Amino acid sequence: MKRSFTVVVSAAIVAAFSASLSAQWALHSKPGVPKGADGKPNLKAPAPRTADGKPDLSGIWMRTNRTEAPGTAPAGQPPLATFGDIGSGFKEGLPYRPLAVDLVKKRMGALDNPDALCLPQGPLEYHLDPQPREILQLPQKTVIVFESNYGIRTIYTDGRTLPKQGEPQPYWHGYSVGRWEGDTLVVTSNNFRGALTGLPGDGWLDGKGDPFTDALTLTERFRRVSFGQLNIDVTIDDPKAYTRPFTVRVEQEIVADGSEMIEFICHENQKFLKLTGREK
Repeated sequence: MKRSFTVVVSAAIVAAFSASLSAQWALHSKPGVPKGADGKPNLKAPAPRTADGKPDLSGIWMRTNRTEAPGTAPAGQPPLATFGDIGSGFKEGLPYRPLAVDLVKKRMGALDNPDALCLPQGPLEYHLDPQPREILQLPQKTVIVFESNYGIRTIYTDGRTLPKQGEPQPYWHGYSVGRWEGDTLVVTSNNFRGALTGLPGDGWLDGKGDPFTDALTLTERFRRVSFGQLNIDVTIDDPKAYTRPFTVRVEQEIVADGSEMIEFICHENQKFLKLTGREK
């Protein structure tokens, strides 16, 4: 991975201000990385498995930078999403309801993205953020730690059922339960904090501002197709914001060079809006 880490509030500030502090963490070789004849990591090797035979999703993952033109997704696969616009792979765009159209118009060009406000990102923003995330697959739960804004998400795999909508308090990351279907971890989530709370940073699916509401049911299908590749098909079912459910694809690649995640400190009393002239 060999990233240079920049001490800033958010990626948006990097574009606005050139003065920053950078540092590189030391590499620490990871055990269990398959090697090819050339001694380099063999990312096409089979995915590792846990003691019970399930694919092991554990590891540090980066989103790929690959893009697709609209309508060119491989046969049988949903369009590839991007951080800036999850609907970029659809020729016809997303199936907005008027509420979603109004929110996108209001948000475009604004600096109210939750990332800029030091708030938790939406579920697809976290999957697609250019900063890494670490998956920790445990016997009763899977935990995803996102470097961006230090997001932490818990997926319960202990057999519990998804609670009814409105039963628990709304969660920034939703309430998530997972089950295995063959080699695919299927995760269903609901009870999200979403748009309509009155807070501008709530309910963002991407950098463009495509919204989700408290009616969202999110279904993710995690497949580690090889040692080095993780595919996540994400279905958005939000009848308040969209006329029908739709599915997009996320592609991530393993970090095998020994890089580790670093701390990301972002506070809600940051001065981003004032520094950029958004707020007086």
